[in-house]
Amino acid sequence: QERLMESGGGTVHAGGSLRLSCEVSGWTDVTYCMGWYRQAPGQEDLQVGAHLTSTGATTYEGSAKGRFTVSHDNAVQTTYLQMNNLTSEDTGMYFCAAASCIYMIKEKRYLHWGQGTQVTVSP
Repeated sequence: QERLMESGGGTVHAGGSLRLSCEVSGWTDVTYCMGWYRQAPGQEDLQVGAHLTSTGATTYEGSAKGRFTVSHDNAVQTTYLQMNNLTSEDTGMYFCAAASCIYMIKEKRYLHWGQGTQVTVSP
């Protein structure tokens, strides 16, 4: 059974950096599409940060462009989100999501989700 576990969240001052990790276990598909989402405090909707596919393609949304980098290490089955020059607007719960890319293309949504890791950016 596929399982995603995020880690690396914490409190950082504005302008600082954090690297989030998403450890994937039980993955059997030859392809993967991974995504990082942020849920801001008091908000129900998820704001998309970054996407990564098993072909190496990456895409970034909004304020993540130019500041965030998503990567994957196959040896340890872990996806990372490097976040630089953080601002208070980056505060929120960060979730990792995954699906086979075939599923992603067909359903246009992720299938598996982690529990999230909290990021707080202080002034």
